[in-house]
Amino acid sequence: MEIQKLTPHIKDYIWGGEKLITKYGKASESGSAAESWELSFHKDGLSLLENGDSLAGAATDAELGENLRRFEDFPVLIKLIDAKNDLSIQVHPSDDYALKYENSYGKTEMWYIVEAEEGAGIYLGFNKDVTTAEVENAIKNNTICELLNFYKVKAGECYFIPSGTIHAICKGCLILEIQQSSNLTYRVYDYDRKDKNGVKRELHVEKAIKVVDTNKFTVRKMRGDLLGASRYFTVRRYAVTDKTFVTDGKTFNAITCTRGNGLIDGKAMKAGDTFFVPADHGKYRITGDAEIVLTEVRRYFVGVDVGGTFVKLGIVDDNGNLIAFRSIETRAREGAEKVAKRIADAVNELIKSVNFTKNDVEGMGVGIPGLIDGNGKVLFSNNLKWKRFDLSGRLEEYVGIKVRAANDADAAALGECRFGAGKDVDDCVTITLGTGIGSGVVTGGRLYRGNASVGCEIGHSVIVRGGEKCNCGRSGCFEAYASATALIRATESAMKEHPESAMNEVAFDKVNGKTAFDYYATDLTAKSVIDEYLGYLSCGIVNVSNAYRPQKIVIGGGLCKQKIVIKTLQKAVNERSFGGRSSPKCKVVAAKNGNDAGILGAASLWMDRVR
Repeated sequence: MEIQKLTPHIKDYIWGGEKLITKYGKASESGSAAESWELSFHKDGLSLLENGDSLAGAATDAELGENLRRFEDFPVLIKLIDAKNDLSIQVHPSDDYALKYENSYGKTEMWYIVEAEEGAGIYLGFNKDVTTAEVENAIKNNTICELLNFYKVKAGECYFIPSGTIHAICKGCLILEIQQSSNLTYRVYDYDRKDKNGVKRELHVEKAIKVVDTNKFTVRKMRGDLLGASRYFTVRRYAVTDKTFVTDGKTFNAITCTRGNGLIDGKAMKAGDTFFVPADHGKYRITGDAEIVLTEVRRYFVGVDVGGTFVKLGIVDDNGNLIAFRSIETRAREGAEKVAKRIADAVNELIKSVNFTKNDVEGMGVGIPGLIDGNGKVLFSNNLKWKRFDLSGRLEEYVGIKVRAANDADAAALGECRFGAGKDVDDCVTITLGTGIGSGVVTGGRLYRGNASVGCEIGHSVIVRGGEKCNCGRSGCFEAYASATALIRATESAMKEHPESAMNEVAFDKVNGKTAFDYYATDLTAKSVIDEYLGYLSCGIVNVSNAYRPQKIVIGGGLCKQKIVIKTLQKAVNERSFGGRSSPKCKVVAAKNGNDAGILGAASLWMDRVR
């Protein structure tokens, strides 16, 4: 299927206006149009392709995308809504309630304000914590609006409405609504209006009371171009003059033009139009002067990076986009139980911050320093001083989301192979140069976990027999010579031995892994330190090349930013790997995930096969 301009299904209700017809070119026999169902697989109003067939009947699984396979039914419905008059005060149930009592899905939705007349607004959620008794009395006395937030709105704003949130669109708003594919609404107040037959519209107060969220409502905004997200839909806004987009096989794209006009792969596009781009289409280009809203279906995971000082947490989509982030102190000295509870509390707050529930998240991945078995139990962590602690089990208990855990370096390796410098290969080794040397191996697109799933410790392979004592108890380990800690130690020793070195301009307590690099070009002592360090590092990296034969070796940590590091290692691998020019090529590259590496890596534990 090529990109298709969709023909919507028009709905007319007593509150609808004429803007969708006169301004946006929608066809309606009645002369007014309340809703235009732009993208719909719902039986109450199917959208059509250019040849008159329904999109629901024509779209193949490949055109919808692999992310939709987890749904029994198509999950999203896109509407344009023109409110000439106020809509009813209403609420939608959750999936759990709706499936149990209505044989239907519930409804989570979001509103993008396309137009708003002066003073127009919306009712959204309670303005304070209330009781169900207060709600019932307010409905009975026609004072429910006094308990609600009223927000004056303007074009370009977006509001997310989780199921259970009481709400109403008020007159003067023209809205793009992206919602679950459901037509289930519980009205609680309709201003005593009558339909064309003089009959008051049905209310559903008893059901509404059972599902309404009585907590005070807070508007939460997303980051950047992201307007809203859930397991059912992800929505972004773009101002475009000439921009190329790509579908990745995971999800279709629905493009709704909300302002201006242009071309989408040569097809004319104007405000009010919606196009369906198949998941297997690949690249497409939008040109002109327009604002578009892109709807797709993504998957979401929580990534947790547990460090000795801080725990970093984020919500990550299946494309490696970090949509929410926070950091808390580890406080490992308080003990594993308390740390686990604080992580769980932080995860719950993080989920709430983007209007998610735990059902929007498919899994939580955790990266932890130390030995982690295949069940997510921390067998030993020297950094945290933990032994045999079931962190995964505790987090599952506290949060209610399935957890996978791995050594932090293993997780980072998987993240680099999926979203970073190794994303174009299936066989990749990541070496992280920090306090120690972290390592992770991805082979055939899967994380190599080893005996008891505790991974591998390349940093504790010996490169100098009988050499420097290592923290692990052995002597001559790669880590003892090529970690950032080893480089700092060597720099400090050289500064003491050579007081004439320009490096002594640096206060001793300010020496770090960059110090010798900063003086490399002008100071012989610094050059000697770096040359010796790169010699040890090259020895270990060539060993990695020979042992694993990866397509790429990714170097992480702050030292990878030094160009001479990558250049030297690539030269060593080219010249000294077994087989020389006859051996398969192995590229040495710097890691790309930066400060997000731990979070992306942890989330990647739920996406183990990287390609």
